[in-house]
Amino acid sequence: MTAPITALDGRVLRCRIAAGKAGTLDGEAMTAVAETLRGLVTAEQAAEQGVGAILLAHDGGSFCTGGDVRAFEGAEDRGAYVKQLADTFHEFLEAYVHCAVPSVAGVQGWAAGAGMSVVLATDIVVAGRSTKLRPAYPGIGFSPDGGMSWTLPRIVGHGRARQILLTDQVLEADALLDTGIAASVVEDAELAAEAERTAHRLAQGPTAALGRIKRLLADSWAADLRTQLDAEAAAISASASGAEGAEGLASFVGKRVPRFHQ
Repeated sequence: MTAPITALDGRVLRCRIAAGKAGTLDGEAMTAVAETLRGLVTAEQAAEQGVGAILLAHDGGSFCTGGDVRAFEGAEDRGAYVKQLADTFHEFLEAYVHCAVPSVAGVQGWAAGAGMSVVLATDIVVAGRSTKLRPAYPGIGFSPDGGMSWTLPRIVGHGRARQILLTDQVLEADALLDTGIAASVVEDAELAAEAERTAHRLAQGPTAALGRIKRLLADSWAADLRTQLDAEAAAISASASGAEGAEGLASFVGKRVPRFHQ
């Protein structure tokens, strides 16, 4: 089994939170990844560590099919047991979402239950032709965790989210593109390579600016227009004052490709 975190060439951290062919959530891996991502909350921290993107992937048959349902059933105090697992999962999710660099997920096979929640929390999702998403919680008599009830309606709209969650709908590749959940769908054999290419492309971009874009988008849901305009003005000013802005402007004037990271 691969380590929870491995560094790839080109400023990309490859992270794993699932284990086994079915892609069952791995609590120890989630904790390790969360600890690392909490050290990448700011652009300055990312720059110090030379990280420009997170690639979330799993080498098993499926990306992630959620928690160990047999363990749920066998727990002495099921409510307490599932609550503890949800808390651990949510620690990871918060660190993952608040990371200053873009996240990419290469989603093969099934992403169900908590796996679907992770996909919905990812910035850029690359799926394969045979990729399928399913809430799966209603199938075992559960309500969702991992922020699914928050992210899904924001991506697909409240009406579609109600339909998907209440009917436990399976979403196949075409639907993932139509709803905006996936940024691209490729042949299954090309999925891993395309996800890596996407992560590397983002990692070579203007990391601080991309982090500001992530924050602006996240904060926009709770902001009125004036507050958002002020936040945008502050962010673009910071970008213009920084090294990335200087390189971007110089490359534009010089008619060359920008080199944000030497």
